[in-house]
Amino acid sequence: MIDFTLTEEHKMVKKASSDFAKRLAPQRDKILLSKDHRQATDFLKEAWKGMGELGLLGCIIPEKYGGNNTGLMTMVMMTEEMSAQGVGTPIIVTTMMDVACLLRCASEGLKQKYLPPVAAGDMRLAFALTEPDAGSNAVKIKTEAKKDGNIYRITGQKIFITGADVADAMLLVTRTTSYEDTAKQGKPRFYGLTLFMVDMKSKGITMSKIPIHGFEGAQQYVIYLDNVEVPASQLVGQENMGGIALFNSLNPERIIAAADAVGISEYALHRAVDYAKQRKVFKDTPIGAYQAIQHPLAESRIELEAARLLTYKAAWAWDQGLPPPEVGKWANMAKITASDMALKCVDRAIETLGGYAFSEEYGIIHLWDMARILKTIPVSRENVLNFVGEHVLGLPKSY
Repeated sequence: MIDFTLTEEHKMVKKASSDFAKRLAPQRDKILLSKDHRQATDFLKEAWKGMGELGLLGCIIPEKYGGNNTGLMTMVMMTEEMSAQGVGTPIIVTTMMDVACLLRCASEGLKQKYLPPVAAGDMRLAFALTEPDAGSNAVKIKTEAKKDGNIYRITGQKIFITGADVADAMLLVTRTTSYEDTAKQGKPRFYGLTLFMVDMKSKGITMSKIPIHGFEGAQQYVIYLDNVEVPASQLVGQENMGGIALFNSLNPERIIAAADAVGISEYALHRAVDYAKQRKVFKDTPIGAYQAIQHPLAESRIELEAARLLTYKAAWAWDQGLPPPEVGKWANMAKITASDMALKCVDRAIETLGGYAFSEEYGIIHLWDMARILKTIPVSRENVLNFVGEHVLGLPKSY
């Protein structure tokens, strides 16, 4: 039978996450108003360490590496609860997608090196795939890794790399066989991709900040790699076979992003409902009694529950160890549903609060950037629709 009852473990994680986020919320609100990037970065580091001490960062990490191995479902619930209290950070997404890839593809040495400090809250990770001319079309990346004895020399450029300034290391996607040579050899287009764990302080790495809205604490950066030497032991998976390993990161990325969107929706809806219960304009009737206000909020609750269930199913599929294409089906559906829902919830909250919604003191308007960016990243809704059309419905490929 299908059982929708949460385990005691899940309930404990949800409460611990919610209580922790509530304690952080006042400090986070002050930082939002101050717009001080340095304070935001310090806050992120403090929050990260606290999550590690509570065991919230070890959900998908086995006990032998310092985690609690409660699964991606638990991580999803933690992310959702934090965002539902208005406290979220995209570095959770990037770190956990790296962890997921390391768990299923990395050597024992790399697992021992990276997983324990992540679980303890002592390490944050970035994910470096996108380039100026390649993002969703990952096979067209040009960052090159050339083997030279026991090291690889890496040269190239990455863009829109989240939290590069606060990350200790990054999962870097390179090419060890060019796209052109792959085609000449008659290999599949994903052949030639190779993944490495790279220390952010490695010689030859420089970066510049991209001014961008929608991110709290973790900013966006361009990363330049100039003949960066990376030991061969830092290779994740097999040379030229990184395309297989890559999907072990991309599916959890979309699932956790969906959980973040669900949390943002919950936060916006809660704020709107509270306001609608108190605000009176005509006579002595709260505006929440008017159907023009009440019905959109009721729709938000219904659609939010649907998005949450789809996100949970995607997390369940990953925890069950289903094949990446099967997990990808649910991960993509969850991401598009939850991100669309977040934008609707925030918009309806703005409509409910009216002019007050645009006052930064009310803590609503900044949600618009956060919700809108989730519609585009980590994968655009158009690419999700392409995936569902081709791989779920079996329709012809259009691109």
